[in-house]
Amino acid sequence: MGRVTERYEHRRTGDRELLGWLRAEGDDYVAVDLLGRELTDAVDWPTAEEALDARGLRWLSDLWQLRLDDGSVERVRIVEVRPDDRVVVKRDDLGAVGAEQVVHVLPFPAPAALQPFAGDPHVLG
Repeated sequence: MGRVTERYEHRRTGDRELLGWLRAEGDDYVAVDLLGRELTDAVDWPTAEEALDARGLRWLSDLWQLRLDDGSVERVRIVEVRPDDRVVVKRDDLGAVGAEQVVHVLPFPAPAALQPFAGDPHVLG
């Protein structure tokens, strides 16, 4: 049977939006963001909370890139995150009405194939 890891929700002050989790690591904690990625090494509770507060939620609306199975890279936006289930991204269409919707359902935590966009955000293609 696998080791059970304790995880504690961390919510934003004010509106109580979920920012991520603090995962117990011995006597310390690791800050884990909404994509299931570690933000810190094992640190004390306040330091882990500060990392999640600093990260916030705005980063989720940024441009991302997804390396596809064929090796190509697609510019995407995150449209849904379901902790312990999936991350859904769609091809960035610049909000064009009538554009073909290309959606990718990824496992949670998000795979390394999903990364912050590394190109020029003002150039499509």
